[in-house]
Amino acid sequence: MTVRLSPVALPDFGPLGVQPEVPSAIFAARADEALRRAGTDWLAVYADREHFGNIAFLSGFEPRFEEALLLLGPDGRRVLLTGNESESYAPLARLPRLEVLLMQGFSLMGQDRSRYPRLGERLKDAGIGKGQSIGVVGWKYMTPEVGETEPGYFVPDFLIEALAGVAGGRDLLSEATSHLLHPANGLRTILDVDQTAAFEWIAAKVSSQLWPVVAGARPGETEFEALSRLPYEGDPLNVHTMFASASAGENVIGLRSPTARKLEQGDGVTTALGLWGALSSRAGLLDTENAEFLEVATHYFNGLCTWYETVGLGVPGGTVDAAVKETLAKGKLRPALNPGHLGGHEEWHHTPIRPGSTEQLASGMLLQVDVIPTPLPAGWSLNCEDTVVLADAALRAEISQRYPQAWARIEARRKFMAEKIGVPLKAEILPLSSTPLYLAPFWLRADHVLTRA
Repeated sequence: MTVRLSPVALPDFGPLGVQPEVPSAIFAARADEALRRAGTDWLAVYADREHFGNIAFLSGFEPRFEEALLLLGPDGRRVLLTGNESESYAPLARLPRLEVLLMQGFSLMGQDRSRYPRLGERLKDAGIGKGQSIGVVGWKYMTPEVGETEPGYFVPDFLIEALAGVAGGRDLLSEATSHLLHPANGLRTILDVDQTAAFEWIAAKVSSQLWPVVAGARPGETEFEALSRLPYEGDPLNVHTMFASASAGENVIGLRSPTARKLEQGDGVTTALGLWGALSSRAGLLDTENAEFLEVATHYFNGLCTWYETVGLGVPGGTVDAAVKETLAKGKLRPALNPGHLGGHEEWHHTPIRPGSTEQLASGMLLQVDVIPTPLPAGWSLNCEDTVVLADAALRAEISQRYPQAWARIEARRKFMAEKIGVPLKAEILPLSSTPLYLAPFWLRADHVLTRA
C-alpha cells in the first residue's frame, strides 16, 4: 500500500460524560481470587507511592506519600496497614469489609511513631499467626532475564523480615506477584468490562488532552508555554508529564520534563501524558516539511500498521514482536523497547510481546501500542502511542450493552481508522485513544497525517 501525508481532520468521537466506576463487588471478587490463586493462608500486597498498581486494582486504595500493605486472609479477612497520612485517605477504598490499621512505621521521617511503630506487632493484630503461609506481592517478580538462580522479592527487606518473624520462618513465605502480573493469565492482565470501560474513558481523555500540545506548538515559545495548552484537570498520573525538544545534532531526551528552552523551527519535539489506565505520546519535527524525515516516518508508520494487522486473539506475543521488527527493518529501524505492552494503573506492568514469546494475546488485555523507533539522527524524534483493548464477541457485546456511549466512541474510532487512515481493524481490536493512529510527522501541519491508500 502507498503511504501519503494527507489532510485529515480529527473528529469528535463523542462526549465522555462521567467516568464509569468499578463496583465494590468487583474489588471483592478480585481480592478473593488473588488469595485463591496464591494458595496461601494470607496474601500480603506491598505498595508505595510509585508502586501502587496492585493494591489499587485489588482495593481501590493507593498510598499517598508513604507505604501501605494490604493483607487478605482466612474467612474473608481484609486488612489495610497505612501510615499517619494515608489513614485518613483509606475511606476512599472500594474493597468491602476492609479494616484499617495504623502502622506508623510506614509514615514519613520525623512524624509521630509513639502509638504503632512496629510492623511485626501490627501484623499480629491483623491476625497473622505462627505457622501460617503468606504469599508476597511486590511491584514485579524475578524472571529469567533477571536471574532465576537469585530468588527474591521486590519489596523492602524489612517487610520480609517482619512477615517471616510473625509466621515463623522464611520458608512460610512465597512469591505471589506473578498471580497478578503474569503477561498471559495474571489477574490484572485480563480486565473485566467495568475496568475496560473506566480505562476507555481515561484513554479518550488523555489523548484528547495531549493533542492541543501537538497542534499548538510554535517556534519562539518555551517548552513550558507549549505544554501549558494541556487542559489537565487533575486526574491521577501514572508517569510524570513530558515535553522535550532539541535542535539538529542534539539528542531529544524524551523522558524529561519541560524547561524554559525556546522552540525553534526544525526542532525534534516529543510529549506525553499518562493517567491511570492509559498514556498518549506523540513526537515529530516542529516543521512543515522535510523529505528525508518524511521517508523515515513512512517506514515507522508502516511498522505501526503491521502492529495493528498482526495483533489479534490467540496470536503469540513473539509473532507480533517479529512482524513489527521485520517491517521496521526495511527502513533500517528497530523498536527501542518492546513493540507493545500491557497497561493499567501503571503505564507498563508486563508484556507478552517479547522475542520468541508463545504467550497468546487474549480478550480483556489492555495494550499500549508503544513502538519507539530507533536509531534516529540526533535532533529527530518520532512516536505515536495509543491504547487498545482486545475483546472477544462476548466482551464486545457486554461493553455495547452496559456502556453504550463508550461503545459508540469505539465504533466511531474503528470507522475513522478504516475510512480516513486506511487501516481497517479486526473485530477484536478496540481503539480507546481519541487520536487513533493519528500521526502528524510535522507539528506545524498537525492536520496532515500519514495515511494508507
